[in-house]
Amino acid sequence: MANRQAPPSVLWLRSFEAAARALNFTAAGNELGLTQAAISQHIKLLEADLGVPLFRRLPRGVELTPEGAAYLPHVQAAFRSLTRSTEDLFGAHADTTLRILGPVSFMTLWLAPRLAAFRERFANVQLVISTMHVPADYLSQEFDFDIRFGIGDFIGRTSRRLTVESVLPAASPDLLCSLMDRDRWPDLPLLSVSGARELWPGWFAAAAMPVPSRPPLRFDSFVTALEAARHGAGVLLAARPLADAALTDGSLVPLSDIEVRGDAGHFITYAAGRTLKPQHVAFLDWVYGEASQARTFPKITVASKSRKV
Repeated sequence: MANRQAPPSVLWLRSFEAAARALNFTAAGNELGLTQAAISQHIKLLEADLGVPLFRRLPRGVELTPEGAAYLPHVQAAFRSLTRSTEDLFGAHADTTLRILGPVSFMTLWLAPRLAAFRERFANVQLVISTMHVPADYLSQEFDFDIRFGIGDFIGRTSRRLTVESVLPAASPDLLCSLMDRDRWPDLPLLSVSGARELWPGWFAAAAMPVPSRPPLRFDSFVTALEAARHGAGVLLAARPLADAALTDGSLVPLSDIEVRGDAGHFITYAAGRTLKPQHVAFLDWVYGEASQARTFPKITVASKSRKV
């Protein structure tokens, strides 16, 4: 296909998208208020423009060609982006809605406890919160801001640090009562969070202790592992500041004064080069201020090593 100067007709693309979802030209026409013949004509024009067939015409209906199947998600993403931009600029809540995406653990353990303070300051702003489960969720649709974990080098994103991760072992008081000597806590089940990093070996190395040979219990999110630890399932390598509430209220008891702090943490990010609206700047300043206040971790008292009997 030659270098194109303009995208295909939006009308052709809308007919293609509707027909691809329904796999039926008549149904697509009914949805768009067009005749079956009009849908067919739009798709023929689109196919001619692209130089490839997008559908196989069958005796009963149609099916997408490999090219059509590959093209469909891009067309749908473009329409979603257009719909979102229209709503942002001209919708009823264009000036009052903020959309933010982030890991479920951060949203639950860090952001959620601060929402009451957010409402006091931004009473007229509607905050729409979504949680990501896999990295591809960051590409699924447009958000005003998203929260990412790393060291800040996110391609195509402007980022501001919110947290610095620091980890230490902790367990529930009830679980620790099962030990005669709390120095033996490594004999308890260890809880771990699945992902690219395995933090337990690094902590044991920093503490100059041998790594237990048995495999840890694994969870797909920190918030789930934290809840399991609070109910006595095992010893969690508690990531601060996400675990600070549990460490402060005593539902988790620290087992060592050795904290391993790394370069990684949570960042609030947005598309590089994007012009922020006043409400976006205000929210960014607010969340960064909250993070700055929480950057100094409260002092945590380590559990005594011997059980009182």
